[in-house]
Amino acid sequence: MSDQNPYEKLGVSEEATFDEIQDARNRLFEQHNGDAKHLEVIEAAYDAILMDRLRMRQEGKIKVPERIRFPELRVQSPPKESSAPRQQSPAWLQRMLDQPTPADILLPGAWFLGLSSISLFYPEGGDQVLQLALVVGVGTSIYFLNRKESKFGRAVLFTLVSLIIGLLAGGLIAGWLLSQIPLLNLSSNQFSTVLTFIFLWLVSSFLR
Repeated sequence: MSDQNPYEKLGVSEEATFDEIQDARNRLFEQHNGDAKHLEVIEAAYDAILMDRLRMRQEGKIKVPERIRFPELRVQSPPKESSAPRQQSPAWLQRMLDQPTPADILLPGAWFLGLSSISLFYPEGGDQVLQLALVVGVGTSIYFLNRKESKFGRAVLFTLVSLIIGLLAGGLIAGWLLSQIPLLNLSSNQFSTVLTFIFLWLVSSFLR
């Protein structure tokens, strides 16, 4: 084996690429693992090939890859940025929004559906029935909001804001909508009350 040139010792041709040379060296290292004499010969052949390639590079015969010439200068690839989506909504909105369970949606929905039915199908009681239904609806909204995080003041605030928005929006929309759809045999107060219940349901289900 001593009469062989370093390429023959590694079992590669003189035109072999660096990757082929390195693969051959690693393969021989595995085959002769524990045989110090063979490992020394393999390493010496590998070093000789590198020196030969550097000499040829200096003579302009080949271009030696940077990883052969300066292995200590290998550039580490920058870490990839996380592909997780960034938080889009502001923190204050995240604190307000809830991720309700089906029960958190259906249970308040059943209450407000019942109150809306009373407001629609029992008009003979006049405004007193609507006022009583609104009082029960306000209490229902406060209850379902408060039981999430036990913040009574916050539950009252959200409920009152929803009540005001519902009544104001209902009053503004009712005059125009009821005149456009005469088949809706509803009074303006009934429409406002039902719309308010929708707002209260949304708030008590999807806010906290």
